[in-house]
Amino acid sequence: MEPSFLPQEIIRAKRDGGELGPAEIAQMIAGLVDGRVTEGQAAAFAMAVFFNGMSIAERVALTEAMRDSGEVLDWSGLPGPALDKHSTGGVGDTVSLMLGPAVAAAGGFVPMISGRGLGHTGGTLDKLDSIPGYVTQPDNALFRKVVREAGCAIIGQTADLAPADKRLYAIRDVTATVESASLITASILSKKLAAGLHGLAMDVKTGSGAFMATREGSRDLARSLVSVANGAGLRTTALITDMDAPLADAAGNALEVRYAVDYLTGARREARMHAVTVALGAEMLLLGGLCTDLADGSDRMERVIASGAAAEAFQRMVAALGGPADLLAQPEAYLAAAPIIRPVHAARAGFVAAIDTRAVGLAVVELGGGRARAADAIDPAVGLTALAGPGAEVGPGRPLALVHARSEGAFDRAAARLVAAYAVGAAPSAGSADVILERIVA
Repeated sequence: MEPSFLPQEIIRAKRDGGELGPAEIAQMIAGLVDGRVTEGQAAAFAMAVFFNGMSIAERVALTEAMRDSGEVLDWSGLPGPALDKHSTGGVGDTVSLMLGPAVAAAGGFVPMISGRGLGHTGGTLDKLDSIPGYVTQPDNALFRKVVREAGCAIIGQTADLAPADKRLYAIRDVTATVESASLITASILSKKLAAGLHGLAMDVKTGSGAFMATREGSRDLARSLVSVANGAGLRTTALITDMDAPLADAAGNALEVRYAVDYLTGARREARMHAVTVALGAEMLLLGGLCTDLADGSDRMERVIASGAAAEAFQRMVAALGGPADLLAQPEAYLAAAPIIRPVHAARAGFVAAIDTRAVGLAVVELGGGRARAADAIDPAVGLTALAGPGAEVGPGRPLALVHARSEGAFDRAAARLVAAYAVGAAPSAGSADVILERIVA
């Protein structure tokens, strides 16, 4: 006879530093979904994990249990590998909008299930919502059709994929247990495993605009993600990338879509953004067996971006998911613009010595481009452009950024936050310009 399920005994074991077996973890997650585990018990479990951590074996079991709490997609019928990337979040991180179509143009299939903004970080779904008509929550049939025909589809998590993660995350969010490497790992990977992928590239951010601000913390998270994903059967590598400055010189939803359009059409391609996009694409192609090595993968990425093939894949995806068929040709006709667009200047002339990137992200939230609460509406038009990067000269004729605001009050609040985010020195900094800092493999 199977023993009765007592959540408090599992909580007690983890509270006391014990290692849980796969069956105990599976019971806990099943109970979370069917209601046998109360919110109080789930919060106590999360806190016990927060303080005592989990071994790699426990993390694999937790991730697999959360994956199996809902539907698991199967892409075995595709004529190529199903590949994806995930970023741990940053400011001006528009990579997904260019990367997915570029990998599709290089022969992969990208069923990218993305999220909304969290805290100071922008969300891919919020950016796509600024495209009129684009459906970020298609039904499964349309999702599959677009992936097969356009090569990529960037959508939101459905209720059927890893529902245990949705419930546990909501509890973690209000119990100060978000910043746990064990729980972050399971949260991210349960959704990616449920998506039925053949390969995953992780972009783990580090620096002032990252959730993991220290290199050590970012490295620990990257190693956890790679070890657990591979342990659960999903081939995964990770890059640790710099978030001590915004990745793009634009932050804000419609503004980042316009940035992606300019990148894909060749109007402009910033070096840091291009480096991360190409490197992640090369990792995805290698994981999918679509190139011989990373150098070959990088060459393939450069070719599909330069030729316009990536832009064509992006346009096919947008149109197939309900957006305008001529977005690339005339983005200004579709993307919302703010009524106030004005420069903000530093308190003194000089050179950018350091950026509090989290504060830059919060300036976007201040404008209405992010959420202070989960229920808040997003204003797609607001944000920042022409953000000064590290070492840039600023002064009377060289602003810190252009602020796109809905009202004078919002402009003033965001401007004050932006000025405080920048440290300006008398001479250019000799700091490193590297954006890709480490590669983590199984």
